Amino acid sequence: MFDPKPNSRPARFTTNMLWDLMSFETLMTRQVIHLIYWSGLGVTALVGFGFIGTAVGVAIREQSPFGFLLGFGVLVGGVLVIGVLALLWRAFCELYVALFRLSDDIHALRRANDPDLSPTSAEK
Repeated sequence: MFDPKPNSRPARFTTNMLWDLMSFETLMTRQVIHLIYWSGLGVTALVGFGFIGTAVGVAIREQSPFGFLLGFGVLVGGVLVIGVLALLWRAFCELYVALFRLSDDIHALRRANDPDLSPTSAEK
């Protein structure tokens, strides 16, 4: 009738997963990099709000028209800096993802070329 755990995995799965984590056979970076990326964008957004606050503060503090021009300049400069920071952060995270994918590909090539590590010899 109703199976409460339709996708339950055997107990061997948790043992294999634990062994992969402890032996560095499986790298966690691909799963964790998304969290790191979004938290970095959150920090970048906070810096952007700081620039907006600085621009408004400069514009309010200076009563002359030059204060508003200076505040506008700080706002435009801040938006440009935030855009560059967001692009650099994206490139930094993509670099790490590419390096770890390269590591996975090298590991797969090594397994394919080494007869002792190939899955067909392990099944025999």
